[in-house]
Amino acid sequence: MFDNLVNQEAGNLIKDDIKKSAFPGAVLYSGSEASGKLTAALETARILSCKSPVAGKWQCTCESCMRYKSLISTNLLLMGPRDCSLEIQAAKDTFLRSYKENAPYIDATRYLFLRSIRKLTLRFSGILLQGDSSLSKIGSIIEDINEDLEELDFPAAIPSDFSALETMCTTMAEKCVKLETDYLNNSIPINQVRNMEAWAHLKTDERCKIVIIENADRMLASVRNALLKILEEPPKGCLFILLSSKRNAIMPTILSRVRTYNFRQRSLVQQADVITRVFHKENFGGSIDEYLLTFLPVKPDEIKKQAEIFFGSIAQSQIPDIADIVKKCDSFTPRIELKIFLNHFTKLYSDLRFDAAGSEFSAKAMQLLRNCMDNISLYNQTPLAALEILLKELFVLNTQFNKIMDKIRRSA
Repeated sequence: MFDNLVNQEAGNLIKDDIKKSAFPGAVLYSGSEASGKLTAALETARILSCKSPVAGKWQCTCESCMRYKSLISTNLLLMGPRDCSLEIQAAKDTFLRSYKENAPYIDATRYLFLRSIRKLTLRFSGILLQGDSSLSKIGSIIEDINEDLEELDFPAAIPSDFSALETMCTTMAEKCVKLETDYLNNSIPINQVRNMEAWAHLKTDERCKIVIIENADRMLASVRNALLKILEEPPKGCLFILLSSKRNAIMPTILSRVRTYNFRQRSLVQQADVITRVFHKENFGGSIDEYLLTFLPVKPDEIKKQAEIFFGSIAQSQIPDIADIVKKCDSFTPRIELKIFLNHFTKLYSDLRFDAAGSEFSAKAMQLLRNCMDNISLYNQTPLAALEILLKELFVLNTQFNKIMDKIRRSA
């Protein structure tokens, strides 16, 4: 059990509870980013659905385990926001390297790439999207991706021509970036929770249904209340696994209805081991997050530089060339580039020293930054339009703005 959960002690606690038949119907996997929470959740789902007399072995070939390994089980729903594109790019790089090197672990890297894509596409299940106005557009992209996956999925043979394989993988990755950028919400829409609830109450011939909700702390009040309702009266035979890196941001009433398993932050040495074992990249010398960021089309340092240009222009009461900033950040695609930009912009504000009045201004400015991200991820504004709105709002924030800018200039 949990053979694929590397350097994470929480797996042993979960395994012990499963073996004792003491695993509850609703749990929270809580811990830092890249601590293995989603890997553990997917493995928990596989183990609890296994049909083998000795359940849980990673090498199990029962029908249920094979579907869960490939992430194609009809008894699994995966919900919630996640930055999937970088993992897809890293998995693609690993698979193509293993092909070129004729590595003995090529099948494992093919699984890694296929699973990385399905970790994204599962969030666009037709069950969750019933009644969504974008269903037809999303469905068309998903259909294209699924057709591509069929050509590469087991038991199909890997194309013998490397150039053809590289083109196939790159095309799939590009479609995934578009899907994530254009349609993956930054929080769970309430209609998805309602659709999930209806699905959860349907009977199944399998052992159980599994609902995994990632970044469960990013829910609006109405969505939290809807989730609380189903956790108060959970359907028989349905397990709920919530994931979060911010446990304190989850409603106390929801916390009271789940058992928490804490995932500790791995040391850099342990993270290097994960990178070596999962992505077959040795001697990286950084964290998992830092490794994934190497696959950004625009490097983090350049994105931060553009944030500093944006900040510096505002500090001098000048209008920055937002179109040029967006262009140099490749339109902030994938969306994580925008998060890096806004997070660095936020840090520049937080590094300043304000008096009481200035602190109030700073708090309001932070809210405007959060609104900017929401305008893009929730309301489909373009980065250009959202940054233009942010600029105008910062300039008219209040009458103290010029005083704050004077302090910024003096501290520069």
